[in-house]
Amino acid sequence: MSNLGLIDIGGTSIKLAVMQDQKLKKLPSIPTPKTLEEFYSELSKSVAFMKSEYQIHGVGISSPGAVNKKTGVVEGASAIPYIHNFEIQQALSDKFGLPVSMENDANCAALAELNSGAGKDVSSLLFLIIGTGVGGSIIINHQIWHGAHLFGGEFGFTLVDDKSTLSNLATSVGVAKRYNENSQPKTNYSGKEVFDLADKGDAQAQKEVQTMYYSLAKGIYNLQYSFDPELIVLGGAVSNNPHLIPEVNKEIEKIRKVVKIASIKPKLVPCQYTDEANLRGAYVDFYQTYPEEK
Repeated sequence: MSNLGLIDIGGTSIKLAVMQDQKLKKLPSIPTPKTLEEFYSELSKSVAFMKSEYQIHGVGISSPGAVNKKTGVVEGASAIPYIHNFEIQQALSDKFGLPVSMENDANCAALAELNSGAGKDVSSLLFLIIGTGVGGSIIINHQIWHGAHLFGGEFGFTLVDDKSTLSNLATSVGVAKRYNENSQPKTNYSGKEVFDLADKGDAQAQKEVQTMYYSLAKGIYNLQYSFDPELIVLGGAVSNNPHLIPEVNKEIEKIRKVVKIASIKPKLVPCQYTDEANLRGAYVDFYQTYPEEK
């Protein structure tokens, strides 16, 4: 298998790498350009370097937004509006002179975990990325399930109660927002700082952290009984918190005691790959898109 160029498009920077002999070789990142013309110019220079130094035969791209795999158009919305709503995959392929694959960044991260990470021994999994909101991915029989409207895996849109979504209640950003709004005088703590306050016995902080654990548990319980995956992988910075999975499991057990017919306990694990996940997943997606290139 020949070398492959990899690009992870983010809102503030673009990560670059080459998969060489099955090993990920990271290259220097570049700031995300402000215009489409600069975007084309910077990526063309980077890919030209990869072609010269590593003889790559294609480029896998992880992108924000709802990537339509049939049309090569990035639908939906993201922090980079100029990449949306035209056939950007073909445009990049023409500029690079190489085959190009594109997939949503959350889906790429899930593919990385499925291929060689926390989900390497299963064929179906759900991947939840807990950041500013809750994003994610659905994988069934080793393939991403995009959904009829490309909203497959948008778990953050689901309701936890009559008015609050999973993204509202189940993130450390939400924990900080609620704590700061309810404090007198007002505070400006980060999510991590509120978690630290909870560890020190701050009752309001403990309440907000517990709300996050319960909301996440309720969302995961509902997802388990909607999709029945073999595994649920948790990603995002908060997944590094050693208390996260044990505390969410405690809340799931409480829910199962209420719903007595619930015989299945969701199997939760933290993600294995962190900042490399999107690049590694773009590699997997390329060969799912172009199996003849293997």
